[in-house]
Amino acid sequence: MGKYVQAQRRGKSPVFKAHVRTRKGAVKLRSIDYAERRGYVRGVIKEILHDPGRGAPVAKIQFLNAYRYKRDTELMVATEGMYTGQFIYCGKKATLSVGNVLPLRQVPEGTIVCNVEARPGDRGQFARGSGCFAVVIAHDEDKGTTRIRLPSGGKKTVPSDVRAQIGVVAGGGRTDKPLLKAGRAYHKYAVKRNCWPKIRGVAKNPVEHPFGGGNHQHIGRPSTVSKERPAGRKVGLIGARRTGRLRGVKKLGQDKD
Repeated sequence: MGKYVQAQRRGKSPVFKAHVRTRKGAVKLRSIDYAERRGYVRGVIKEILHDPGRGAPVAKIQFLNAYRYKRDTELMVATEGMYTGQFIYCGKKATLSVGNVLPLRQVPEGTIVCNVEARPGDRGQFARGSGCFAVVIAHDEDKGTTRIRLPSGGKKTVPSDVRAQIGVVAGGGRTDKPLLKAGRAYHKYAVKRNCWPKIRGVAKNPVEHPFGGGNHQHIGRPSTVSKERPAGRKVGLIGARRTGRLRGVKKLGQDKD
């Protein structure tokens, strides 16, 4: 019997946990309340922060609490065009301008949105990465649903009551600049988690990986593997429906409908 392969250690060992000590906090929309359902609430952007391990900046927004004499601070996704001191309006009657939070029912078709909820009140699930956005395609008034196009190109139907921010997430074009050197990759992943550098299975010894060993670096067995295989053997293309290069025109989700 060889060693435990790295995929097995990753589930169990604390070495591979996310590095969260310096992070600013969870980035979410406001908790939904009466003011947002019926009218709107106004907040002000106090500062725009860099969150370690996240490609997109985050905005610290302050709202007046409707029920107690205090202020509530929320961390939200920063959209392109936001600035400190800007007023942000959240609610059904908010205007359609960059950074504001509205229910999709109030948003016209073709609008670019981000940080979209999957179900009402979950505070944002889709299109949250740097430079990401979703597009409102169509509203179905009878069913009370809205169809949106996600950053992947796939389409999704969500309830029309879900909220979304207007605009594109800031920090786009981040991946256009190459890392160029190992030191930059080291610092990029040091604030995320222990997942770099990645050593190929064929470069290892037979005790460390099912693809290891041999006089030339070759797999020496099929790279596809069943979903039912035991943990130490479950490496390569797991439960693959197809293998090989993608040939021909790439069909995006938007082309299928």
